Amino acid sequence: MARVRYGARTGAEIAAARTAGSRLPDIWSTGVVAVWESDPDAVAAVLPPPLKPTERPLVRVNISKVDLPGYPLGAGSFAVAAAHDGVEGWYPLVMPMTHERALIGGREVFGEPKKLGEVTVEREGLVVRAALARHGIEFVEVRGAVSGPLPLPEPTRKTDFYFKFLPAVDGSGDGSGFDAGPVLVHCVRNEKVRKLERISGDVVLRESMYDPVADLPVRELVGITVGEKTTDQKGTVVERVDAQALLPYIHQRYDDPQQILDGPPPGGA
Repeated sequence: MARVRYGARTGAEIAAARTAGSRLPDIWSTGVVAVWESDPDAVAAVLPPPLKPTERPLVRVNISKVDLPGYPLGAGSFAVAAAHDGVEGWYPLVMPMTHERALIGGREVFGEPKKLGEVTVEREGLVVRAALARHGIEFVEVRGAVSGPLPLPEPTRKTDFYFKFLPAVDGSGDGSGFDAGPVLVHCVRNEKVRKLERISGDVVLRESMYDPVADLPVRELVGITVGEKTTDQKGTVVERVDAQALLPYIHQRYDDPQQILDGPPPGGA
């Protein structure tokens, strides 16, 4: 009988897959990063406890393309500055990805708020344009012109905060709305940069009911850059969080909050 591909894999096959995943070469991306100060009340409002605001109400958008052989990828992140237990980092609200493969691993393993979307990074001479779009709405656009090179930073460690959870099958779970207690993840990235340039330009936030980033306006632009970088990442569960405190924020993960309460259609399809 021919092998049934949905059947169980052998221990050797599982071990080989893990080994291959741990030996990935550096993958370089080209990306545009914009940082600005926003409304401090708005930044504080989107942070689920136990995350807290930092001293500056910063917002960061990162829009990148990765030229993987035969599998070009667009990746984005819209995040606000946050702190937890003495660690400062970023809390992403939405992370558009152009391919399902990049989306699934991040959501299921780390709890990243990834969604399928459109990611644009374009450069013609000195003119640069980058954008994130979903449901036909380009909700973030960064545009400008390269105004000069920047010194390369030393390799740095950056932290993103994620909440990993599963909504309850029956809508109530143990009364918390989750099948198991949600956890807070610290995802630490080691970043190396091989090219960095300054951009003189602006950030445009457009209204979208699916991605309401326009609620975090640009009050003061800190800076825009375009560069080439590579990162690795490692996630750690740092604590279990109060389910009732997190519940009012889980709509951030879904286009339609009602979908987490919908039962399966007849036949389980």
